[in-house]
Amino acid sequence: MTMFHFFNCAILTFGPHAVYYSATPLSEYDTMGASVKAALVYLGTALVKLVCLATFLTVSENDTFDPYQELLKALIGLIDVAGLYFALTQLTHRNISQNHKFQAVGLGWALADSVLHRLAPLWVGARGLEFTWDFILQGLEANANLVFSLSLAALGSLMWLRKNKPRTLIPIIYLCAGVVATMPSITRLLFLGGGDGSYLRRGLGWHLMKVVGFELFTSLVMAFISWQLFVACQRPSL
Repeated sequence: MTMFHFFNCAILTFGPHAVYYSATPLSEYDTMGASVKAALVYLGTALVKLVCLATFLTVSENDTFDPYQELLKALIGLIDVAGLYFALTQLTHRNISQNHKFQAVGLGWALADSVLHRLAPLWVGARGLEFTWDFILQGLEANANLVFSLSLAALGSLMWLRKNKPRTLIPIIYLCAGVVATMPSITRLLFLGGGDGSYLRRGLGWHLMKVVGFELFTSLVMAFISWQLFVACQRPSL
């Protein structure tokens, strides 16, 4: 029963990544190499973020909410934008289109994030004798993170790869990219299998299910906005 619970949670956490790859043209154009490269870039970016967090953040003995520390954590989280820029612009992704490139990079980015942050907690906790909903919610959070990663990659593609975009949309694109990039610092439940680093839980006192529900809702909203911006930038200018 414990292994059954672990496999269920693992499929919920990592299964959507495989489904997205096989159900979209990514599998037809053999973009696995681009996703693997993006995953390696993410691991390097995560290492830089970990060093910055260990250097600049202080551990509170009473576990109280510190706005300065949370703001610093959000700024460190913007290192992801630099890593995503490198993955989109500096890596060679064969001769794939811009649409497939950002999807492959976003998918590899999200998969690496899920493996790094959620595999160990699942292996240790989901195999326990006592059933808990936390790991199912963690799987749902991984799905929201997949949507966030694809949205951020799409916005990054518009910022750095597309030149002929409407000038009126440029501030909106940058604003949305900033919101998506800082969202993990606000909603993230786990960091490398450690304690709860979520602003919503520590700062506002939200319970776990409410945080995950908020993350799922905001990921869908940002995905819709990113999709509309992407479609608008693809229209020929009059």
